[in-house]
Amino acid sequence: MLRPDYKEFSRLARGATLVPVVKSVTADLLTPVSAFLAVAGAEPNAFLLESVERGEQIGRYTFLGAHPYMRVRVRGETVTVHRGRRLERRSGNVFQILKELLRQHRPASLEGLPPFTAGAVGYFAYDVVRQLEKIGERAKDDLSLPDGLLMFFDRLLAFDHLRHQIHIIATADVRESPRQAYDHALTDIAILEGKLVAGLRRLQWQRESQARLRKLKVHAGTSRERFMRIVGRAKEYISAGDIFQVVLSQRVDFTPDVEPFDLYRALRTVNPSPYMYFLRMEEGTASTPSKRATAASLHVLGSSPEMLVRVSGRKLEYRPIAGTHPRGRDEAEDLRLEQQMLHDEKERAEHVMLVDLGRNDLG
Repeated sequence: MLRPDYKEFSRLARGATLVPVVKSVTADLLTPVSAFLAVAGAEPNAFLLESVERGEQIGRYTFLGAHPYMRVRVRGETVTVHRGRRLERRSGNVFQILKELLRQHRPASLEGLPPFTAGAVGYFAYDVVRQLEKIGERAKDDLSLPDGLLMFFDRLLAFDHLRHQIHIIATADVRESPRQAYDHALTDIAILEGKLVAGLRRLQWQRESQARLRKLKVHAGTSRERFMRIVGRAKEYISAGDIFQVVLSQRVDFTPDVEPFDLYRALRTVNPSPYMYFLRMEEGTASTPSKRATAASLHVLGSSPEMLVRVSGRKLEYRPIAGTHPRGRDEAEDLRLEQQMLHDEKERAEHVMLVDLGRNDLG
């Protein structure tokens, strides 16, 4: 099914600059992984935002795409915008600049479509907090990675796990000629559908990763002794009332023998979650434990059970996870562990604290 028709498209174009055109097809023979390999392949800029099937409602959709029409790189207070061969640098508050860009690239709303039909996908590093708070520069920047990278997409696929459909979406820029924009969107939808069909034939059996079985060499940035001293210092701050929570972390470096997407495929097997993500971006540097930095694509991948924050229209929803426990052997043990957590003083205190933090952040 293709929608909207040109008459409806023209009506929507009068009140927006971007209008989505969508073809919905049956998805029972495709998986998000096979679709990503068919559509994104070795494209330098691509994304996969995946939800486990039969997950809760908030994990209903999986999104994937390649070929962003614009890329944004954040480094300190400098924002670099790449659009085609044009490059523009801006200085100032990163969030204000990005808000302006997003305002310029907001698609029209079409009833019944997934919540994401066009827009930005990417990451912000923790360092971007310095745009909001004056906390100084204490950590050594030995990787020289961007504080943020965003890719803007107007061509993407959306899996609907509830209806077992794929929505092939091409969002048309109607600022010049609505007719040409509509026809261009139809052409791109046909190209994406062709890639899916070709991928379905070619990728019936995926080549298994040829990683050698060997002991992985892992380099931790902080020794155990130093890390435990940091823990002790954090406990002193808590006892003194200076802080009530701190998240301690450290970087671990290793060089895998497999492609980044194969790592993601393994992760989704051992830890399927409502929120899984794989981002492949054209710029960045890779650093090895020997401290040698080489130019490389930057990949960000992970798996999380937690939505944390979602914005829908004027509604902002905050849903932290406080307190976890391994699953039991059966339903009876699950119920027993549930009651144990509900009556655990530490778990209850953590839950109250996280809800209170969220309430303060939203306020």
